[in-house]
Amino acid sequence: MYIVTVSFSIRADKLQPFTRAMLQQAKNSLSMEPGCRQFDVCFDPEQKNHCFLYEVYDDRRAFEEHLESAHFIEFDALVANWIESKAVAIYTRSWPD
Repeated sequence: MYIVTVSFSIRADKLQPFTRAMLQQAKNSLSMEPGCRQFDVCFDPEQKNHCFLYEVYDDRRAFEEHLESAHFIEFDALVANWIESKAVAIYTRSWPD
């Protein structure tokens, strides 16, 4: 499995529209992308403008297809100016034998 985590710091004045857009993005990814297995959207209760994503894809190609999808491209353009910072990390998930 191909794991992607993303940490966002969101402008305080854009938190509500960002949250709506992000939740729709998660829903779209899960319903429109066969290779997207999990898309968790988490917010820090102490720092409400901090959002963390945990995404699971079948493989790297499935994630690349996510990045190329019309719904992601539209989402990315919409929220670009609402984000103060963004950090992406990639992992592979292995299971013990």
